[in-house]
Amino acid sequence: MSALFSPLTLRSLTLRNRVGVSPMCQYSSDNGFATDWHLVHLGAFATGGAGLVITEAAAVTPEGRISPQDLGIWDDAHIPMLRRITDFCRAQGTVMGIQLAHAGRKASTRRPWEQPGGAVAVAEGGWDNVMAPSAVPFAPNYPSPHELSLEGIAHVIASFRAAARRAFEAGFQIIELHAAHGYLLHEFLSPIANTRTDHYGGSFENRIRLTLEVTDAVRAVWPDELPLIVRISATDWAEGGWNVEESVQLATQLHARGVDLLDCSSGGLAAHQQITIGPGYQVPFARRIRAESKLPTAAVGLITDATQAEQIVADGSADMVFLARELLRNPRWPLLAAHALGASITWPPQYERARPR
Repeated sequence: MSALFSPLTLRSLTLRNRVGVSPMCQYSSDNGFATDWHLVHLGAFATGGAGLVITEAAAVTPEGRISPQDLGIWDDAHIPMLRRITDFCRAQGTVMGIQLAHAGRKASTRRPWEQPGGAVAVAEGGWDNVMAPSAVPFAPNYPSPHELSLEGIAHVIASFRAAARRAFEAGFQIIELHAAHGYLLHEFLSPIANTRTDHYGGSFENRIRLTLEVTDAVRAVWPDELPLIVRISATDWAEGGWNVEESVQLATQLHARGVDLLDCSSGGLAAHQQITIGPGYQVPFARRIRAESKLPTAAVGLITDATQAEQIVADGSADMVFLARELLRNPRWPLLAAHALGASITWPPQYERARPR
């Protein structure tokens, strides 16, 4: 019996296996609307056998987009196309998740393939109301953010809550809150980006306050029978930043508030970060947080091989593995990984004749 291809139950949902598709920004939306690109992109992972497919970051406000071409869920008009996507993917047997996000000080920036990178001017479709916990830019070529007022913070919380309601109407079964990679919730967590002196800054308890308030607001409107997960950066990889010890403490509090799984990534907050990269380099974060907080975790980061992924789940380092670039290279990775591990997996009947024998 393969551990990777055993089912995983989160609340009322049972995932057919423990392979998840990480959120991967496509920068292919028009005013926040999903397109046929998203249908084909996400649909390929569903037909490819993944147990969980999560959309790219969906902005809960227009100014919360990373780029002008980001996916959005701030308007009811976004729901129908998202519903078309979830209907198709769920019909293939996968569970559908959506990542709710606010880009904070990394908003209004160019798509990765556009050079030079950095801020997008208002005349080119950007916006000047970029918000952050403090008026500290990510990098010299990024927007200079405005410090969020208490009224602005309340608006952010309300926007996440409203987005969660829309996500349910759009047919999503799991919400992932994005508190990683240097975006707004992560910015509040890290003293590198958060220099506030009110009750949202300074102490650990103050810096985690917004993430907990957003979690509570979403959990209050998200059906009890459906899971809620959170993505964090377990460390900033920078001196004086957020660290794994704080991640363990946050995970313990999130667990008590009804979070069902922690997606353990790292970095993205500090332009001067120093990351040691290698296969499975973030797995130790998932292992430690799982062991010390008792919250189930997902491991991410340069996981490419079936045997490698199997070992991560089998030895208890994480409850799931999330893949990204490897699935861009091969959306059918789960089908072939199951074959390599001798596990049973259902192929779409349209592809059955390609099953390795």
